This record gives sequence, C-alpha cells and structure tokens, in this order.
Amino acid sequence: MKLHSEIKVYGDIEFRGKCPIESAEQITFFNILRSKYPDTYGLVAFHPRNEGKRSNNQTARQKSEGLTKGVSDVFIPGFPSFVCEIKRQDHTKSRWEEGQLPYLLTSKKLGSFVCVALGYKAALEALQDWEGVATTVATKQNRGN
Repeated sequence: MKLHSEIKVYGDIEFRGKCPIESAEQITFFNILRSKYPDTYGLVAFHPRNEGKRSNNQTARQKSEGLTKGVSDVFIPGFPSFVCEIKRQDHTKSRWEEGQLPYLLTSKKLGSFVCVALGYKAALEALQDWEGVATTVATKQNRGN
C-alpha cells in the first residue's frame, strides 16, 4: 500500500513482518475504546459497514439510502471529527479499498482530524492526539475566540 503524503500516518512505517489482519486490529481498538471511554467516545464512535459482497439490487438500494464508498474504519463525531483508517501494522500487507483515499482527503479538506493508523496501538495514539486538538478547539470556542 502506498501511503499518501497529505494523510498523517500513526505507527511504524518501516515495520515488516507477521501482524494481525485489519479486522482484528479494529476489534481490539473498539474494545479498548468502549472499555476506557464508555460514556463518551465509546458511546458515539462507529464503524460504518460499507464493504462486502452485495447483489446489484442491494447495492442500488444501499446507495440510495446513503452508502458511501470509502468511508473510514473509525468515525467519532466532534469538532473536529475523528476519521481514522486502520490498516495492518505492516502496511505493505494492506491495500486501499475503492474510495478510501478520496474520502480521507475530502474529510481533511472539510476540517476533520484525519489519519491512517498502522494497528490498534497506532489508532489509540492518534486518538490521544485528536483529544488534544479537540480540547484546544473547545477551549477557544468557550472563550469566544
């Protein structure tokens, strides 16, 4: 997987070797998030189910209902929103799915905190950075700046 220069990457981009699949990294991230932040991020964070095989009729119906190709793995509403694509620790074992990169770049243009995390630990590190940004923005808003 070729990383994009405009998207911040969390994790060791030099790592090569055996590592869990993306869905296992996602499951671990959400389990920790819901355990550590049950009344805040764990309550509102979600992964939109937008991948998988569908019939042509299912695809047409789901598109009309708002299905968007490339939506990221983790979305946490806020100001700014947290938009994170989780990939394997060894990013050479991952690939961009159709629409993911345009989705991330557009989310960034719209003001979201956007990143790619190489594994769940990297996603938790990104979350900490996002908390700092969100806290700074909220403090400025409360002061009327």
